[in-house]
This record gives sequence, structure tokens and C-alpha cells, in this order.
Amino acid sequence: MPNKGKKFQSVAKLVNRETRYGALEAMDLAKKVAYAKFDASVDVAVNLGVDPRHADQMVRGAVVLPHGIGKTVRVLVFAEGEKAKEAEDAGADYVGSKDLVAKIQGGWLEFDSAVATPDMMRYVGPIGRILGPRGLMPNPKVGTVTMDVYRAVADLKAGRVEFRVDKAGIVHAPLGRQSFEAKKLFENYVTLIETITRLKPATARGVYIRAVTVSPTMGPGIKVDVNASLEIEPAA
Repeated sequence: MPNKGKKFQSVAKLVNRETRYGALEAMDLAKKVAYAKFDASVDVAVNLGVDPRHADQMVRGAVVLPHGIGKTVRVLVFAEGEKAKEAEDAGADYVGSKDLVAKIQGGWLEFDSAVATPDMMRYVGPIGRILGPRGLMPNPKVGTVTMDVYRAVADLKAGRVEFRVDKAGIVHAPLGRQSFEAKKLFENYVTLIETITRLKPATARGVYIRAVTVSPTMGPGIKVDVNASLEIEPAA
């Protein structure tokens, strides 16, 4: 590993690159090899047997992880009237309509997720070129264009994760922080994998989940056995 620092090389010795670990063991190992001095993220990369060039093989969705992701999510809501009040009651950080659109057009982007009621999309549509590339554009397919504003905001605040397969056929998603207990990371992982499995396109052929790798923000990747049980084995 000539291009890796001493800290990376030191912790990388704890990982057998030829081994595919059970999911719970992988989460525990991810904590051990995380050497960041801050509470870094633990992420997962899921390699799928799909061709994202075909619309009917696009895998995209959202899931509320049982233990959240350990991050305070700033939620913006495009709404008016009763729905604006509903958003505020749910804990939205910013609520408005054309005023927020103008603010975003001026370069302001101090939020992590956006929700909109359907009637607001006529105002939000023109800023899609700003929000879209940053993954901030409200979308009905993942539940962020909705009349159920309260639930959408509450789910985002609770640790709702949106994911989408990239051009290489890989889904990237956070599982939590390195300070999380391994069991909590494992339970978040199980929820995510079960959701991705349910979203398998009918046209996908062959092995669907081909490979899974877990890694801390600063630390080596750990291969996960995709065929291993998604249940915690009882202690002997």
C-alpha cells in the first residue's frame, strides 16, 4: 500500500482482504479500523446486478433506519397555509414557498433535504438544475413530494436515507457513525439491505446483490458475506 499513510496501513492489517465477513462482525471491525479523530460516518456500498442505463432496472428508494445516521438533518419544506404549519410542527428547519426559491436562486443551500407539496412544484421546478445535481430535489418516487408533510419531515429527522444506484450499478448509503454500537450499525444495515432486496427490478437477471463493502470514512473497506444470515446468532 505505497500510497496509503501509516495510520491506514496499521489498521488495514486487521482486515483480511480475502475474507467476506458476517455482517455483525464487519460492523464491529469497521469500528476498530476507523482511525478518524472525529465521529466519522460508517458507509456501505452495495454492488447490484442491474444495468442502470435501462429505466426498468433503476433501483431507487428511501428507508428510515431504526437508529438513524447520527447526523442532524436540516429539512427545508416548500409549502403554504396549513401544510406550512404542519411542516413547522414536525420540526422542519425552513418553511416557505417562492421566498425560498428566490433564496436558493441567489446561491443559498444551507439544508440537507427538501420536501414539497405537489402544488409547490410549479415554483420548485425551475430550480431543479440547482437542486438535482446535489440530490436535493423533491421527488414523489422517494416520498418528498407529498401532502403528508408531517410524516415526510418526521422521517427525515429520524434518519431517513435516500439511495439511488449509480452508473456503475452501486448503491452508496450511510449506516451511522463510528461511535454507534456494532449492533445498531448491523440493524441499520439489515433494514437497508432488506429494502434494496424488495426493490429488485423484475427485469434483473442473475445474481442481484453481487458484493457488499462496509467502510468508515477514514479506514479500509471490509467485504461482507452477502449470503450470511441477517439475524444475530444467539450466544452459545
